[in-house]
Amino acid sequence: MKKILLLFAFLLAVNYLFAQQTYPVNGTYDIRQGLYAFTNASIVISAQKTISNGTLLIKGQTIQATGSGLAIPKGYVVIDLKGKFIYPSLIDAFTSYGMPEATRTGSSGRQSIFTSTKKGAYGWNEAIKAETQASTMFSADNKKADELRKAGFGSVNVVNRDGIARGTSAAVTLSDEKENNTILNPQSAANYSFNKGTSQNDYPTSLMGAVALLRQTHYDAQWYSKQKEEYNISLDAFNKQQNIPQIFEADGWQNILRVDKIAKEFGKSYIIKSNGDEYQRITAVKATGASLIVPVNFIRAYNVEDTVEARDISLAQMKAWELAPTNPAALEKAGIRFSLSTHGLESVKDFWPNIAQAINNGLTKKQALLALTEIPAAMIGIADKTGTLETGKLANFIITSDSLFNKETVIEENWIQGKRFIVFKKDTGKDTSKLVAKKQEELKTDSPGALLFPFARFGNLAPLKQQNVLLKNATIWTNEKEGILQNADVLIENGKIKAVGKNLNAGNAKVIDATGKHITAGMIDEHSHIAMTGGINEGAQASSAEVRVGDIINSEDINIYRQLAGGVTTSQILHGSANPVGGQSQLIKLRWGKLPDELKFEGADGFIKFALGENVKQSNFSGSGARFPVTRMGVEQTFADQFTRAKAYKIEMAKKGNMARRDLELDAIVEILDNKRFITCHSYVQSEINMLMKVADSLGFRINTFTHILEGYKVADKMKARGISASTFSDWWAYKMEVAEAIPYNGKILHNIGITTAFNSDDAEMARRLNQEAGKAILYGDVPEEEALKFVTLNPAKMLHIDNRVGSLKVGKDADIVVWSAHPLSIYAKAEKTFIDGIPYWDIERDAELRKTQNEERARLILKMKESKDKGSKTQRPKAEIQRQFHCETIEDYSIELNESERSHNHE
Repeated sequence: MKKILLLFAFLLAVNYLFAQQTYPVNGTYDIRQGLYAFTNASIVISAQKTISNGTLLIKGQTIQATGSGLAIPKGYVVIDLKGKFIYPSLIDAFTSYGMPEATRTGSSGRQSIFTSTKKGAYGWNEAIKAETQASTMFSADNKKADELRKAGFGSVNVVNRDGIARGTSAAVTLSDEKENNTILNPQSAANYSFNKGTSQNDYPTSLMGAVALLRQTHYDAQWYSKQKEEYNISLDAFNKQQNIPQIFEADGWQNILRVDKIAKEFGKSYIIKSNGDEYQRITAVKATGASLIVPVNFIRAYNVEDTVEARDISLAQMKAWELAPTNPAALEKAGIRFSLSTHGLESVKDFWPNIAQAINNGLTKKQALLALTEIPAAMIGIADKTGTLETGKLANFIITSDSLFNKETVIEENWIQGKRFIVFKKDTGKDTSKLVAKKQEELKTDSPGALLFPFARFGNLAPLKQQNVLLKNATIWTNEKEGILQNADVLIENGKIKAVGKNLNAGNAKVIDATGKHITAGMIDEHSHIAMTGGINEGAQASSAEVRVGDIINSEDINIYRQLAGGVTTSQILHGSANPVGGQSQLIKLRWGKLPDELKFEGADGFIKFALGENVKQSNFSGSGARFPVTRMGVEQTFADQFTRAKAYKIEMAKKGNMARRDLELDAIVEILDNKRFITCHSYVQSEINMLMKVADSLGFRINTFTHILEGYKVADKMKARGISASTFSDWWAYKMEVAEAIPYNGKILHNIGITTAFNSDDAEMARRLNQEAGKAILYGDVPEEEALKFVTLNPAKMLHIDNRVGSLKVGKDADIVVWSAHPLSIYAKAEKTFIDGIPYWDIERDAELRKTQNEERARLILKMKESKDKGSKTQRPKAEIQRQFHCETIEDYSIELNESERSHNHE
């Protein structure tokens, strides 16, 4: 008896500990525990274990026992649940529940705020908010909690969605108790994103800047942990958070791949909050090995009754609407670990209908339950407290009328920490749970259409394959000593040029009669801004050498396909011209349908963008304040400063080794000094071109290429003496003061002096007609035809250091080849086939078939959307996807645009 009394006293004390012991009570204390026995229920202890006709005992806020035939202790209130089911309450691993809305103060856009405005020993950039703790900001919101409780949720992870390094989130229950009693894990995860949020600092203004800032923060944190020179609240907090779960909010599968690169660079394992489009590239997502938090905020159907408005919807938008509900099933089939989230839903009431859609599209009920209980519990460090109905865990459970995922099932009660919340009111019959309110026939779908590679208009049903091809009887422009060959052949084998000549043996190659056609090497664009996402300029600082265009390659850009149709096979994707020292460029091949990293030109030298002129000194900047430099004198000093610092940095790194602070910006400048990275410089006027050449001479670096260089004809002799190449425009002039003295003979003069000369685009539309740009060299300068063609083939290959692989038709080079319908420099010539590595990424006949089949696909989807609307589904007004066309001077704030996009997502 004494032992029993002691046990009772102990349990009473335990219960008392869970109460708010530090808070006084205005009245008498009542510390009695709730003793309940739920009998005759089907108890789903976990997704793997169900007890039929079982009993669940709870005492206070804790599960005491589950099983069949349990003896019910004296004093327990017995609740008969015959025919009912008991499940663990659901868990959402990514919410903003109870968090204040983050708002940016001051005006939007550039404000020339370079370091943190926060008072105290914080880091220099306000987007790094590692010191933030959601647990100190969290405020329970019973109204919002009730919405989640009605959907079956008992616990959520609350995230401060503000900044790139966001600090720690907190796991909380949805009880109506005070915060002290509802926080289960005050540091459930460290959180990150690519969005700088409310930071007042200009930097970063681009996605590539956000990537660079996070990478630099990791390196700074590593240095900070080994030094005793300074105290930094932000870095100190950042380091302390590296051993708890890491959650990274990433929008879109391409950002998942970007996050994965950061993970691999720093040995991290991120849980990635995605946006639900992983089905588009499921193999690549699986290869990251990351766990995902996946929203079920499926896209609403578009209202396509107005045929004019319906034209604004892209095929990709339509297919995303149809295929988004297949995403959870695709993840399950691929074996990817994931949880499901309400994040992004306009109303929590949409959650269960969307889950039903996912199940109708192949998600198993077992996996759905795992993704809503055990997996999110483990993700946010509360698996010892909730997620299953095991003894000793919190009494967080729901009582349902039937099996949870049956269409007529309702949630009757939701118990959280042993406290009862009624969801379904039996006396009125009013169903507030809203599990699967839609009729089953409304949710039925015909078989969804196929994926496209890429997921865009003119995407293919499967990745294109390499071909062995013999092109016969064409006029072949070799760009080699053989010159132009008449009635000759080109043999492509295993992605390389196997032979060039007459009467070649096809072997096992496919034979294509090219009689009357012309064959050239693929066009090469030395200066392009296509296939980027999240901004082209990181111009908030005088130097952004740390940013990498390679981090933001967009493989889905329709301009890739359009330029293939113009015979372009290789492009150098450049940072813009907002600052003297821009970012690191990326050379790509236009492999339509490949992943971003698969576009990259393997083994190519690294380049970096420098710039001179009006853009650099911000003549076109309308913001408040000014970022150095604002004069051409300041531009010169910026270059001198960068290379002087880089030389000192190189010495320090060699001296201190791993104790030195790694600086990604200066790393890039050191690579220039070491001839491992090469400069292509935006330039116009003679005085500035001379200035940079002199700075280079004095500080021991070389300039690889002057691009634009419309006054190059004035300094051609000096350029030749230094071995500098020229990538210019064919005939752009008089569009701003800097080009007042541009002439159409610039390219010819540079060429005649002996400078490697190219014509570039700097424009997505112009790049579709680079062959015609080359033809202008004949029009204005009477450059020989073969030499003119080299302006857009062999010459840019030389200045990009890739002429050993592309730029001419030579045995052993890459099979980057264009078949033209007529003379390649003619305005009437069409690219009929464009091969890259022996793969026909552009085929004019296949294009005609694609247009036909994809128009049929549009018609099918429009009909399906109309049927969906007729059955009562919510719709949204068509809204065209506006693709930003980047040029050198394009300045924007990626973070602000991202916030606006998030606010408008899926709303009328």
